[in-house]
Amino acid sequence: MQIRPISRADLDAVLALELATFGEHCYPDFFFRQALDAWSSGFLGSFVDGQLVGYLLRVSSEKPGQHWLLSLAVSPTKQGQGIGKQLLSACLDHCGHCVDELLLTVAPDNSARHLYSRMGFENLGLEADYFGIGEHRLLMRWQR
Repeated sequence: MQIRPISRADLDAVLALELATFGEHCYPDFFFRQALDAWSSGFLGSFVDGQLVGYLLRVSSEKPGQHWLLSLAVSPTKQGQGIGKQLLSACLDHCGHCVDELLLTVAPDNSARHLYSRMGFENLGLEADYFGIGEHRLLMRWQR
């Protein structure tokens, strides 16, 4: 497996992965093009035999040292194989000097919340209706 920054040539594969992973709750195609321009250093992909199997998008906030993990997606056929952990480890290793705090939200029933806990994220509580009525999320935080 190779972890490297996402390039413009990877964007179609990112969108396909996003759709396969998140369905109706996915980001639109133009978002990824803009993300590449705005946050390229935090846009990482995991590749097996040249095929994208996961991606991560980390962005900085207005508060110095605070960043958000906007998305971590692993192909449904590759989940449970450590790809998400390796992406998250690469993110924390790569940006550890610039990130004091990394925040994320995750659906309470998403098993990825266990990965985040194992990686040192603490659960700050439930944010009711975060993405609209009935779309609750857990707010989690990693601190250096």
